[in-house]
Amino acid sequence: MSSRTRNSGAALKERLAKGLLIAPGIHDGVSARQAVQAGAEAVYMTGFGVAGSLLGVPDIGLVSATEMAERVRALAAAALPVPLIADGDNGHGGTANVERLVRAYEHAGAAAIQLEDQVLPKRCGHLDGKEIVSREEAVAKIRAAVGARDAGTFLVIARTDARSVRGMDEALWRADAFLSAGADVLFVEAPQSHEELRLVADRFPGIPLMANMVEDGKTPMLPPAELAALGYRLVIYPVSALLAAAHAVEAVYRKLLQGQEVPRTDRVTFQHYNEIMDLKSYLGRD
Repeated sequence: MSSRTRNSGAALKERLAKGLLIAPGIHDGVSARQAVQAGAEAVYMTGFGVAGSLLGVPDIGLVSATEMAERVRALAAAALPVPLIADGDNGHGGTANVERLVRAYEHAGAAAIQLEDQVLPKRCGHLDGKEIVSREEAVAKIRAAVGARDAGTFLVIARTDARSVRGMDEALWRADAFLSAGADVLFVEAPQSHEELRLVADRFPGIPLMANMVEDGKTPMLPPAELAALGYRLVIYPVSALLAAAHAVEAVYRKLLQGQEVPRTDRVTFQHYNEIMDLKSYLGRD
């Protein structure tokens, strides 16, 4: 494992201890650079966004573990120097697969991996029709992830999708079991009200908790200050930039195919794009 990975994991752990951290979602190298330049202290590699930007497919488990790990390597480099939190889906198999994925993500430069308890193939947490594995398998995967990492500074974020499948009581049971298995951060996916968000926070006082803010999703969009007041330490906006980018690109292609130019107000300049990519520093190398 590189010192970069160890340092980024330690930095993420230290930052989470200070209060709520906002991690915007990234899906490619451009979005990674733009998030960092906008001031992000950490970024989140969204599996939803990787499926779309890499393969042009929906988030229903079509991206392989190898493809995800390679995306981690690329985005961890593009996001330097801030830590990358990476979606690991359901580990892409059993406990042995989880162990391999954790090692791959850690060695690729991620600071943390997020693992969920859905069956294979999985689907986006805010889609209907999800299925989850047994309690025993879910806990075994988190325990395997914790045991597979090379350094304790690499964080394991344990996510349960049980709320939408078997209810909040089951989701809380699993979160508690994940904590006992060694998870560093707990993530109860898709609470469906402010009261349910509070219920999770009240159940785990002082434990790092993650909230997922998805536009048009199942969870109400709360301001960061309100999430912090409830007790959450990490809030991700996995698809905000992706949806905005898709909207802009759709409009641009429509204009071009109608024979229109793209106004300067609807795009960055060619020069500014090269600044985002840090062209000057590359040209200055021997």
